[in-house]
Amino acid sequence: MTVAQELVALLERAAGRISLPRVRALHLPPVAGAASKNGEFCALELDDGAFGLSYVLLEDALALLAASPERQGLGGLEALGVARWFADESGVKRTIGFAAVNALTRTLFERAQYEPGTSTDSIGLLDPQPGDHVGMIGFFPPLAGRIVRAGARLTVVELRTDLAGPRAGFRITLEAEELRTCNKVLSTSTVLLNDTLDRMLEICRGAHYFAMIGPSAGCLPDPLFARGVTLLGGNWIVDRDRFCAALTSGESWGRYARKYALSHEDYPGFDNLLRLAEAGQPAGGLEGAV
Repeated sequence: MTVAQELVALLERAAGRISLPRVRALHLPPVAGAASKNGEFCALELDDGAFGLSYVLLEDALALLAASPERQGLGGLEALGVARWFADESGVKRTIGFAAVNALTRTLFERAQYEPGTSTDSIGLLDPQPGDHVGMIGFFPPLAGRIVRAGARLTVVELRTDLAGPRAGFRITLEAEELRTCNKVLSTSTVLLNDTLDRMLEICRGAHYFAMIGPSAGCLPDPLFARGVTLLGGNWIVDRDRFCAALTSGESWGRYARKYALSHEDYPGFDNLLRLAEAGQPAGGLEGAV
């Protein structure tokens, strides 16, 4: 199965044991702000207060979503049905489906009273060192500077042709094959949305560290860890009203969310989370769980 199919299958298993919410609304940034950092993500809100984010700058998704009849009819739909769009549909419906997968992951975490730890490292605990060859899938300008200043070699792979070329201390290429010699990789979660994760992991199979970070990296990590992703870093919305107001007005919403990081070692696993969600136990009950 694809990653998308596996994620939906896990959520369908959850639906067999616990009740899942319906969609409340889809929140979009202004179309006019699509070129800015604050216009990159939409947020699907569920009626239990959970949010899931999805990237909206692939193939004019933001403009299409703003005019899409699917957006107007989302309220009241079963969130699991919308999440299935991530595995079964394309275009804007897949974008919305990915947001639903992320929102339902937050629902499951909340029901299990599990809250991932706050991340204080914006480069996914990569710890770049002289002698490292770091690969970056998707261009993160501030993080690129940190990696270069640490003395590591950096290769950035992008889809945008206008970004390709040499930069100060590194280069941006359109050729993913140039990542084969990297020993550490930092990837945008957009590889889930455009379904290129498995290809990137195959190219980067020589890397011993593969971190996936970004606001839309909010899904269940189980299929990712099974494929070799070592860390998943997402965003946890902490102030619903201010977050929505900032996102829909095109302002920075980072202060209304915190960054978190999940690794295989500190993640309890889907089965334990589902057991806790069903039983209503606190996350501390994980100790000794089978």
